[in-house]
This record gives sequence, structure tokens and C-alpha cells, in this order.
Amino acid sequence: MTAFSGESDWARWRDEFHLPPGQIYLDGNSLGLLNQRSEAAVLKVLAQWSAQGIAGWSESGWIDMAERAAMRLAPLAGASAASVCATAQTTVNLHQLLATLFDPALPHKRVIVADELNFASDAHALASHLQLRGLDPRTHLRWIRSRDGFTLRTEDIVAALTDDVQMLVLPSVLYVSGQWLDLPTINATARARGIIVGWDLSHSIGIVPHALEAEGADFAFWCNYKYLSAGPGAIGGLYWHPRHHQKKPGLAGWWGVDPAVRFDLESRHEPAPGASRLQIGTPAILSLAPLLGSLEMFAEAGGITAVRRRSLELTGHLIDRAENELARFGISIVTPRAENDRGGHVALCHPEAGRICTALRAVGVVPDYRKPAVLRLAPVPFYTTRAEIDQAVDRLTKIMQTGDYRAWPDPISATP
Repeated sequence: MTAFSGESDWARWRDEFHLPPGQIYLDGNSLGLLNQRSEAAVLKVLAQWSAQGIAGWSESGWIDMAERAAMRLAPLAGASAASVCATAQTTVNLHQLLATLFDPALPHKRVIVADELNFASDAHALASHLQLRGLDPRTHLRWIRSRDGFTLRTEDIVAALTDDVQMLVLPSVLYVSGQWLDLPTINATARARGIIVGWDLSHSIGIVPHALEAEGADFAFWCNYKYLSAGPGAIGGLYWHPRHHQKKPGLAGWWGVDPAVRFDLESRHEPAPGASRLQIGTPAILSLAPLLGSLEMFAEAGGITAVRRRSLELTGHLIDRAENELARFGISIVTPRAENDRGGHVALCHPEAGRICTALRAVGVVPDYRKPAVLRLAPVPFYTTRAEIDQAVDRLTKIMQTGDYRAWPDPISATP
């Protein structure tokens, strides 16, 4: 079994979260729980709005709230603050990065490579962007295939990077299986071949460490409502390597204008420095506030290194229990076992995963279901305990022993 060294150290953080009564919450990789600091940050902004009205922009610091969020996000991305921006949402940010970096005029290098396992919204954005640029996705969007339906091999990714490829867009952690890709190798290979490489960090930001700038990744984009607990549909984030900072934004808007002249409201667009120029519209203050509150805890808990250490302890224990007690029921683990190959959640596979998910919720365990056969369990370092993992596995074992899951329907809907 995995040795736990810091259970008591993390208890103080658990007390800061609103835990659903009577539930073991293992769905933080879809939506992180509300914490008291995020709640207080939103209430503070509401109070400022109530008391100050429009003066909140100047008197309460709303005007630079996005920049302050970027400064706190930067260590989690492994980047300088000037290369990070808290803005918009995941897919909008991907569209902005594509519009800024993809060049359809290159005659023999107009292919975008992606993987068939990624979240559907990325695929929609890539295909629609190519169409907008007059290119056929059937020709110019190439898919890396999975050999097992759950994971990708680095050698298959590298093999797809042929001379006609201009851009590679991949998830850092695969959202179904939890596989953590070999970012250093892929970044280095893509850069050596003159290929722009971008990452969807939605399932890795706030749970695994990144070194985007040092590794030379061109861009990244992510949501902040999973491990960062910034709230449903929270403000998104993006990273843009300094080598691109002099490019004009593909999608220009007034908040991407240099702050020194932004309120001059000239028709000529004078871009802000760094990644800030990729902002489009007015910052969503009520969405930025909970992110700032949540990020305080990451800094106080020792940063992403401490969070990752705790995450590995929890997922390691979950994997040990699942291997020892659930395999006899036909449940297999599709998340890679090696610590360097897995993110923050553990994916269990069974043909009746949907019904098992519903049965677990009925006994107070909140997992996540991915069609057609995967249960995702995500212990979150700030609020999940070893005892909860044991209780969840015990309840799942009982469900499988009795066969009670057969009486339950599949979940009606899936979460992000």
C-alpha cells in the first residue's frame, strides 16, 4: 500500500470547502467544490458593486483583476506572468489562439494534428477554424489514433508529425483515461520540426506541474472550474510563448488594447503587451473573483509540487485498492500505473459503468461516467481523504458483489 505522510496536514484545507452532506465527492475533475475563499471573494465583489457601482473599477481594483489572476496562474503553468492570461473560456481561447497562430497561406504546411480521444469541443473548434480559413477538415485535420481506445503512444504522436504539419494540438492529460502525455519529448520534437504545438490543460492545470515556457510549448488553454475550483463555467486561461508576443491577435477586441490607451477608444488597435493582447471583451469580474480566492490556497499549501505529491498518494492508494479488490468483478484500470504517466484521476472500465455510476450515487459516492464504459474517480488533494477512498471502494465492492447496479439506469447526462 502507498504510505501516507501528510493526511493531517491537509485536514485544514478540507475544512475550507463546502462538502456535500453525506457524500464522498470524487468528481472534482469535472467540477471542483466551492471553497470559503472563493465564496468570500464573490460576496466581496457583490458588496463592492452594491456600494460603489461603476466606481468599483477604480476603487476596488476590478480594472487589473485579470492580470492579478494571471500572476497567480503562471506558476501552475510553468510560465512567466506576461505569457498567461485569465480570460474567456476554454473553447473561445482555443479559437483565439488558432486565429492568431495558424497560417492558412503556407502552401505545403497546412495540416493540424489532433488526437481522436480528446474532448469533443476541441475537435469542433479545430474543424470549424479550418473551414473558416477555406480548408477542408477531411484533408487538413489529421487524427492520431489510439491503439487501445484509452491511451496514446508517444511514438505514434511523433510519427504523425510529418512535413505537411503546421500545428499539433493535444490534451496534456487525456480526459477519459487520465493518461499524462510526455510533454517534454513532444514539445521538443514538434519544435525541432518547425511545428507549432499547443496543449489543452483542462485536466492537468492545478493537479500536475507544468514547465510550458522552459519546454518551448507555443500555447496552451484550459478551464479553471475543475481542480482549481473556480466555479461552474468559470473564467478560462491561456498561455502564449514569448516568441509570439509581437504577433497581432487574430480576434481583436477593446480589452486587448494597451491599457495606456485602452480608454481612448481609438479605432486603431494598439495591442497590449504579452498575452494580455489576446483578451477580447471586458473581464468577467464575478467569474474572476472565485478563481483568485481559490488560487490563494495553492500558494499557501506549498504550490503545485505539494499538490502533486498529495495527489499521487491518493490516486496510488485508489489504484492499489482497485487492483486488489475490483478486478474479480471484471473492473479494469485504464489509467497508466506509472506516476509519470497519470494525471489526477483514476479511470475504471466495466461494460455496465453507467449503471454502476448511478448505483454509487445512490449510496453517497459521486463519481463521473464517460460513455460507454468508464467510471472516473478523482480524489482532490484539498478535500479528499484516505478514509473516503477506502469507503468508496468498499461501497463499490458491495455493489458489485450484490449485483445491485443492474437495477439502476444509466445517468441521463454527462458533465464537462
